[in-house]
Amino acid sequence: MATKKFKCNVCGYIHEGAAAPEKCPVCGVPASEFTLLKKKGLFSDTNSNAYIIMYSTVMVVVVAILLAVAALSLQQRQYENVLGEKKQSILMSLSAQDQNYDEFIDAYVIDAEGNRIEGEDVFALLNDLKGAFAAGKYPVFEAKDGRVVLPVYGVGLWGPIWGYVALQKDMNTIAGVVISHSGETPGLGAEIATPKHWAQYVGKTIFEGDQLVSVKLRKGGAQNPAHEVDAISGGTKTSDGVTNMLFDSFSYYLPLLEAKKAAAAQPAAAEEVSNDENVENNE
Repeated sequence: MATKKFKCNVCGYIHEGAAAPEKCPVCGVPASEFTLLKKKGLFSDTNSNAYIIMYSTVMVVVVAILLAVAALSLQQRQYENVLGEKKQSILMSLSAQDQNYDEFIDAYVIDAEGNRIEGEDVFALLNDLKGAFAAGKYPVFEAKDGRVVLPVYGVGLWGPIWGYVALQKDMNTIAGVVISHSGETPGLGAEIATPKHWAQYVGKTIFEGDQLVSVKLRKGGAQNPAHEVDAISGGTKTSDGVTNMLFDSFSYYLPLLEAKKAAAAQPAAAEEVSNDENVENNE
């Protein structure tokens, strides 16, 4: 038979045995004054280190599970919000915020030769535009009216800078831009993300004849009205970053731009020949 422990309620004497003694050998009280001591489990003492560690571990696991469930439930909504912001920025570069993106824009991806790549998720590439460019995958957003929006990516003073440049149907004249950043200095380099700065690009051209020259942010003020805008005052490094971003990004799309420029020139040439023929026939 297992040994039990009984404690005298008067003097605290501990007796081990199958039952309490008839009387306490120390203070002489009867067996009725003894209490059976129950064995304590590992976590029965709420003040013990084991209990505190176990309780803390359980609480951490429970909180982690709740946070994971909350993150998963919000993931789709967060994705939709980010996607909506990107679509809105693309439309904003075209000054077409009143348009329905899905009806107005044809999004696709091209390779280094300007050929379409099928089966690519355009917006997934936008999430890592630097990686997409390095892999030779270039997202394009073509509006129904013939204008094209090109995403651009570069590095400013403190981190990545990116945006969207809309080109007119001539693939040369800038229709609008939207530029953003991750950490440029407020009041200085961060001014690249303001409508006031964006407005300077409208009407600028990125080609000089057949040569890509892009648009430059010039310190001290633009001197070439066709290809330059004012640099950010006090933000020289950020301005240089934007200049490099535009030229490098446009270079990736050069085959597409040249092909579209050539295609646009063909109808004009055909129309000119047709007019000449009409003149000859009339004569």
